[in-house]
Amino acid sequence: MILEDLGTPIVLAPMAGGPSTPELAAAVSDAGGLGFIAAGYLSAAALGERVKSTRALTSAPFGVNLFYPSAPASPELFSSYVEALAREFPVGEPRYDTDDWAAKLDLLTAEPVAVVSCTFGCPSAAEIERLRAAGSEVWVTVTSVAEARHASAAGADVLIAQGAEAGGHRGTFADRPEDDVTDPLGLLALLQLLLADTDRPVVAAGGIATGAGVAAALSAGAAAAQLGTVFLRCPEAGTAPLVRDAVVLDTPTMLTRAFTGRLARGLRNRFMLEHPNAPAAYPEIHYATGPLRAAARAEGNADAVNLWAGQAHSLTPELPAGELVRKLSEEAKTALQRALSRRIQGC
Repeated sequence: MILEDLGTPIVLAPMAGGPSTPELAAAVSDAGGLGFIAAGYLSAAALGERVKSTRALTSAPFGVNLFYPSAPASPELFSSYVEALAREFPVGEPRYDTDDWAAKLDLLTAEPVAVVSCTFGCPSAAEIERLRAAGSEVWVTVTSVAEARHASAAGADVLIAQGAEAGGHRGTFADRPEDDVTDPLGLLALLQLLLADTDRPVVAAGGIATGAGVAAALSAGAAAAQLGTVFLRCPEAGTAPLVRDAVVLDTPTMLTRAFTGRLARGLRNRFMLEHPNAPAAYPEIHYATGPLRAAARAEGNADAVNLWAGQAHSLTPELPAGELVRKLSEEAKTALQRALSRRIQGC
């Protein structure tokens, strides 16, 4: 189990769309954590180049994260939304694809990495066994006990418990607006529920930005903590300047489908507020809003671009990734020692 061999129980969250780079993954792995390459939105060929680049930068283990393909949405569901956007913004074709799923599986079977993680769903038992036979552990992101049971039954080695505090897309297997009336589980509640129900190791993700946060996750029973937002300002990250500047502000976050058609957490801005009822149509809306998001980034317009970030985003430092991993590790040790030193009075 790769988690048992890490120098520190810190896992880099895969952040697709720019922040994830070979340099960032390698730096985290070299510091004793587990770096990840985000395969989302990349072709299999482009992913292969990033894996090759990461291997050239580090001899330490690292992982690759895949987007499990969603079902296509009916055009009737999203056409009026896209037409309304087109009256104000540049938009693209709201097309469907599988994010090159099959070709990426072929690549990672032929050129295995230490860990393959999946978001937005769980691979079949046959796909998981294929990756494991190639030499990879398979981790699956879950947001509920039901999803954890599904992933465990399919053969997942590790469960990534994604709390509602997490930045970026929710890793739910099915993104259903009718489920929005149910409060999404926060990380601490989710961890307790999962650990009472499964024998799989659990990695905690969502709103962790300090060593004390890492220590809290470990104390709650997690085998490791996965952090993403806190790495956005590292020089190795491919984060857009607009996001680097915005993430340290005290802007509240909120969940939205406005930019991609799938529920995601980001810094609250005008576009989110003006489109509260965006349809659940991913990746169709992602492709439709691509041009308007690109234009907003070029113009420095933070009100019309997705600023994905977790709830503790304002704590994000500007440090090299290796230094940040070491800082978080030392802070976690201190927090755990402090907690153990506190006397618990008998009843």
